[in-house]
Amino acid sequence: MRNQRGALLLEAMLGLTILATVAVAMLGAIAAATAVDGRFQAAEREMARADRLLAGYTLLGRTDLERRIGTAPAGEFIVVVTRPERELFRVAIARGPTGQRELLVTVVRRGLGEP
Repeated sequence: MRNQRGALLLEAMLGLTILATVAVAMLGAIAAATAVDGRFQAAEREMARADRLLAGYTLLGRTDLERRIGTAPAGEFIVVVTRPERELFRVAIARGPTGQRELLVTVVRRGLGEP
């Protein structure tokens, strides 16, 4: 009888140890998932801000786009406007000190008779 009580106590301690190990592992997984989710939400907010900036540039007329050809800072982003062809303007919203990481790019057509 006495040996059985010791064995039961040992089994209970072993069960609690396994339960605690699993709980710690689950908490670690939840913390990692929360961190990843936070990074994704931050990236999504950054893309939304870049999209608003790009939308504003696509509404500019030919004259305004010609004045903005080149690289210029725009808040946290860098805007690069080039003219690959006579009526086409390439607008890129980039990140980084030199604009090496392009987030969004579009090409807009502005005819010669347009303002």
